[in-house]
Amino acid sequence: MHIISKPRLREFWLQNSDAEVPLSTWYKQSKKADWKNIAETRKIFSNADSVGECTVFDIDGNKYRLITKINYKTKIVYIRFVLTHLEYDKYKLKDDCRRRKI
Repeated sequence: MHIISKPRLREFWLQNSDAEVPLSTWYKQSKKADWKNIAETRKIFSNADSVGECTVFDIDGNKYRLITKINYKTKIVYIRFVLTHLEYDKYKLKDDCRRRKI
């Protein structure tokens, strides 16, 4: 998978130093992956949840939340937000992750 963008992870762990190892681990595992759907994503990250158009990963025992949009056809993972659990509880996912009406 192609991850866009690692600097967003780096910015977060500079503010939350204990997040560096788990976010780096997520990045390395995701970069090596070849996911075709959420079921395959959950084979590596069993805690990955679909929320509208987003995939949300629990990081470091649910201490942090990584909000992504994954395009399985193009193999691109877009990092939208990295949040603490408290920030995530306040965040309005529906604004960024809602499903488009066709």
